[in-house]
Amino acid sequence: MASSNPKSEKCPRLRSGIQNPKFPRPLDPLWGMFSASIVLLVLLLVGYRIWEPGKDVRDGHNDRLRNGIWLQHGWLGDDSWFSRNGKEVQIQYFRSLKNLETLAASLRERHILYIFPHMAPTSTEGDLSFIDPEQARRFFGVFSRFKVMPWVGGIEGKQVFLNNPAWRENFAKSIGKFLREYPAASGIHINIEPMRSGNQPFLALLEEVRRQMPQGRTLSIAAYPPSTLLHPYPDVHWNKGYYKEVAARCDLIAVMMYDTALPNKKLYRNLMAEWTRKTIGWSKGAKILLGLPTYHDADSGYHNPKIENLENALLGVHAGLDRYYSIPETYEGVSLYCEWEMDDSEWRHFEEHFLKPNSELVTDPITSNPEP
Repeated sequence: MASSNPKSEKCPRLRSGIQNPKFPRPLDPLWGMFSASIVLLVLLLVGYRIWEPGKDVRDGHNDRLRNGIWLQHGWLGDDSWFSRNGKEVQIQYFRSLKNLETLAASLRERHILYIFPHMAPTSTEGDLSFIDPEQARRFFGVFSRFKVMPWVGGIEGKQVFLNNPAWRENFAKSIGKFLREYPAASGIHINIEPMRSGNQPFLALLEEVRRQMPQGRTLSIAAYPPSTLLHPYPDVHWNKGYYKEVAARCDLIAVMMYDTALPNKKLYRNLMAEWTRKTIGWSKGAKILLGLPTYHDADSGYHNPKIENLENALLGVHAGLDRYYSIPETYEGVSLYCEWEMDDSEWRHFEEHFLKPNSELVTDPITSNPEP
């Protein structure tokens, strides 16, 4: 009996379900997935190569002549501090009027206005560290054209006990006493670490300190940067709501934009740009300084100086600032951490990649600045 489908007799492979070898075999699903992955990987690598989250600025247009810096303890420390730390040979250096004047002139040329000399930690009862009264008056005299706010505080649970009302009260009173004793001090700069977002006793402390401070003095704090998935540690980041609550209780915020442990410079630059925008946007009426890393601590585990350094930080900050059509007035400038680890190459980079050229200034960068 003849076949009803003569084509199937001539092409038995079709009848049996086997593909005709004249036609190409479909790609194996696994091979297709592998090929797609290769293409995606290549696209990602190309995208990463051309992605530049930072911006280099050399005309100084983001320098408002109101930058800050954290100074080492020796500039105000008393004799006992030098003895306890085996630094007796350094007393003469720090007590030298010539060295103080050289430091002040150097910082003035770099458009530094806010000075945070280390005066921590507090005692476990909340008393401020002892300083040398004669040296303090000498320091305030030389830095009379700056805004000097001693840096006080300490480690929560070791010298600082925020949950203890008696500790908070004594700490606030000690600050008030210090500011009355040294009227040349522009205010106080509080740095307590770690500080989890939402810490209510810290807000209470700021209110207590404000009540004890003489009128017209500046309450400044060292603040943590916004939360990020790139560094999921809640003890060292603040969310938007808490940031605004802190900002409502102080005058000046220096944001510590470092210690991220990031292994990649582009990620750090992008994070700096993001933090720049967020902290300025969340600051309410408080003035903002963007804290930049100039320290080393290569073996700390939380800081890689090859990634977190002045060059990458400035690239990120400029990128963040230049997204504004008009930068908010709350932005004051940047603050360098820290004076005792800045070297000549870092100062040179700061001058070339951030500062306004001094030749373009028509007024003194220190005396022309209003109160914060």
